[in-house]
Amino acid sequence: MIQAPASAPPAPAERWRLDQLQRALAGVLPDASLTTQGAPLELSAPSDPPVLAAAEVVEDGVLRAHAPGAGDEPPFVAFLDGTQRSDLVGHAPDGVPIVSGTVAAVVREWRDGHARTWRHARQQRLYAPRAAMPPSAWGAIEALRLPVVDTSADDPSLTDAHPAAMRDAALERIQRDREQEEQQVAHAWCSERDEALYVDGGLRGSVVLARASQPVGVIKSHRTLYGDRAARRVVFELRAGERSSVFVVASPSRVPVASWYLRLRDPAGHDPLWGLVRVEVRHEAGASRAAIMRRADAVSRRILGERMPTAHPDARWDTMVYGIRDCEAFLKAMP
Repeated sequence: MIQAPASAPPAPAERWRLDQLQRALAGVLPDASLTTQGAPLELSAPSDPPVLAAAEVVEDGVLRAHAPGAGDEPPFVAFLDGTQRSDLVGHAPDGVPIVSGTVAAVVREWRDGHARTWRHARQQRLYAPRAAMPPSAWGAIEALRLPVVDTSADDPSLTDAHPAAMRDAALERIQRDREQEEQQVAHAWCSERDEALYVDGGLRGSVVLARASQPVGVIKSHRTLYGDRAARRVVFELRAGERSSVFVVASPSRVPVASWYLRLRDPAGHDPLWGLVRVEVRHEAGASRAAIMRRADAVSRRILGERMPTAHPDARWDTMVYGIRDCEAFLKAMP
C-alpha cells in the first residue's frame, strides 16, 4: 500500500494502518496524545467470566454419551468465519481514547478440493464517546474520512467515565459489529443456498440463523458450560467421536437452539475440554426422540468428517477444522 501523508489521508475504501491513522490524527487534532502500544486491544481485554448454566435435555432423561455410528455424510460445502482487530490510536483531550476497529467476515465455498470466496465483507471505523469530547475534537476525527461510531450513544455513562471503561466500550461495540458482519454474509447464504454452512461460533445471536436449516454452529471455547455436575462429568469423559445428548439452550431474549457436545479428538494427556466443541442447530420443537437422535448423529458425523486435514500449525487445531483455518488465512490476507 502506498503510504499517504497526513494532509492527504487514504480513501475510505483502503485499509488504514495504525501509523497512518496516528499521523492523520495529529494533523487534524494537534492536542491528541498518540499511543505507542502496538498490540491489538483484544490481547489485553478481560475474558468473559466462566459460567455454569442449566439446560433442558430433550433426547434423554439425563445427559448421556452417544456414539454417532457409521455412515457416509456429505462434507460441508461452505465455511463461515469472521475477524476483528482493535487498536488504540491515541487520546483526545481529557484522556478520551480513540480506537480503530476493523471487522471482516467471509464465506468460503469448497468444490472438488478447491476453495473460492463466495462472499466477504470488511469495514474499518473509528470509535469514541462523542459526549465526552469537545465538539471541535469530534469534528476533527470526523474529518479523517472514516466512519466514526459514537459509543456514548448507547451508554450515556461514558460522558464522564474512566478512560479504560471508554476503551472497553469501544471493544464491545467492535465485537458486535464483527458479529453483524458475520450474520449478514450468513443471512445471504441462507437466503440463496440450500447447502449446509459450517459456522465458526454459535447461532443464537441471530434470529435468522437460529431458525434456518442450513447453518451448523460449532463453538470451540467453553466459558459457559451447560448441565449439572453429573452432566458435566459425562461431557468431560466423552471419548473421541462421541457426542452428548441433545439439550436446548434458551433464554428470554433469544431464540432457543438445539445443542450438544462433541469430542473431535482423544483428550488423553490434555485437559477435559481439549478437542471438545459444542454444536448448535435449529431447535425443532415437538420433534420425536428418534428424529432428534437421527439429526444429531448425522450432523456429528458430518463434523467428524472434517477432522482431516488438520488445521496445523494453528494452536487451536484440536477444535478447528481446516475449512475454518482457510477462512482465517483469507481474512488475514485481505488488503
